[in-house]
Amino acid sequence: MPKVIYYVASSLDGFIATEGNSLDWLLDFGFASFQDHYDQFIAGVGALIMGAQTYEWIRREQPDTWDYGELPCLVLTHRELQAPAGSGVRFASGDPGPVLEQARALAGDKNIWVVGGGDVAAQIADAGLLDELWVTYMPVALGAGRPLLPVSSPTGRMHLIGTTSFNGGAAELRFARG
Repeated sequence: MPKVIYYVASSLDGFIATEGNSLDWLLDFGFASFQDHYDQFIAGVGALIMGAQTYEWIRREQPDTWDYGELPCLVLTHRELQAPAGSGVRFASGDPGPVLEQARALAGDKNIWVVGGGDVAAQIADAGLLDELWVTYMPVALGAGRPLLPVSSPTGRMHLIGTTSFNGGAAELRFARG
C-alpha cells in the first residue's frame, strides 16, 4: 500500500528553515551528493502535499520553473493562488483526512510526499495519517527557526527502518510509525 512520507532536511537541532523561512543554510551544502538518492525517492512518489508557505517559497525562488512537472501536487491553502502552467498543482483546504484521500486517488500505487512545511506534516501526524518520516540531518545547528515536526501531542513510538550517510556529514534516518 502506498505510504504518506514526510521527506525533509533538518538542522541538528530540529529546524527545517530559519525564522525568516530561509534555506540558505541548506543550499550551502549543494545537492550533488544527494541527487541519486533523491531521484530514487521521487521515482516512487505519485503525489505531493505541501502547505501554502512552502509553495510560495518555491514559486519565489523559481518563478519560471516547476520542478515537479505534472506530478499531482495538492497545496493546502485558504487563499487564492496561481498554479504554474502545465503543472499538476491543485489547491485544497480542510482536514488532512479528505485531502489525503484525494492525494491517494491521484497517486495510484505510488507514495505521497509531504513536502517541506513542518506544520502540514504535523497536522497529518496529529491525525495519525503519517506513515513514515525520512529526515536528512545536516551537520549544522541553527538555534531557532521553523520546527521539524511541531505536533500538538505525542506521535507514539516510531521505529527506525533505515539510515543513509552522505558525503559532507549528513545522515538520513527513516522512521515508520507503529
